[in-house]
Amino acid sequence: MGNQTILKEFFLSGLSDIPELQLPLFLFFLLIYLLTLIWNLLIISLIVSDSHLHTPMYFFLANLASLDLCCSSVTVPRMLFDLLTQRRKITIPACITQVFFFLFFADAEVFLLAVMSYDRYTAICRPLHYTQIMSWKVCVQLASIAWCLGVIHSLVHTLGALNLTFCESNIVESFFCDLPPLLQISCSDIYINILLIFVFGCFLTGGSLTLTIFPYVSIFKAVLKIQVEGKRSKVFSTCSSHLTVVFIFYFSGFFDYFRSGTNNHYAADKVVSVFYTVIVPLFNPLIYSLRNQDLRTAFKSVFLGISSKQNTESILAKP
Repeated sequence: MGNQTILKEFFLSGLSDIPELQLPLFLFFLLIYLLTLIWNLLIISLIVSDSHLHTPMYFFLANLASLDLCCSSVTVPRMLFDLLTQRRKITIPACITQVFFFLFFADAEVFLLAVMSYDRYTAICRPLHYTQIMSWKVCVQLASIAWCLGVIHSLVHTLGALNLTFCESNIVESFFCDLPPLLQISCSDIYINILLIFVFGCFLTGGSLTLTIFPYVSIFKAVLKIQVEGKRSKVFSTCSSHLTVVFIFYFSGFFDYFRSGTNNHYAADKVVSVFYTVIVPLFNPLIYSLRNQDLRTAFKSVFLGISSKQNTESILAKP
């Protein structure tokens, strides 16, 4: 039992052991992270500053952008630091802390996607009662519930990880601390941890997926009844954007959590992890902004306002 308490730190395997790839990978993921910050902050800023976007749908979209921003910031800066310094060393408390915050933001996003689906259902299928049902008080409560469920879900898995002992391998086969790689190197009984993943995955995450997808049966029936072509296209664009985000997020998450550990396919696991921790937070704002007329209009208004102000200042500056 004494050997089980020796380990004080882990070594992250990182993305690649090839020295020549470290700098190109650093520059590539630094660019992606900066674009993620810019796009998500831009969406949040537009929604906050433009009064036309002060609606429940964009309130939830601002929450989604905030979660993407936080989720990416939990993992990517650490990955960039390791690519630049090639240290890859992390203490066990810091590793468990990273697990908690990553699961917190990722789980909160799962529940928020279900809330956004309910909002679209109410707006399309019950438009006459939409303002009464989706009042600002209800919107804040639903968003708060999503964030709180994320904390609870994450806390359960993190407390389970605190009971793990590590006495053999200290190499985490990932570029950040996630639950599946930790379970793979633990020398203690992980039956409870695996049980928690499947129980919460089936009931909470699976339930959230059901609540996210099921309303679209009624939504698509309502969309088909819309006679105005332009309105139908706008509704379909909004819903397809949401479903695209849902599909990408759930597919990559389920693949990682319900397949990892079954085979030693570490390279495949890393690719999937990169996808939903780095790529998805970049894709989400792009999917919503490029397919959303209101956001495009708000962006053009801000851009034209800045250009007009600069032109005015340049004219006034001339002698």
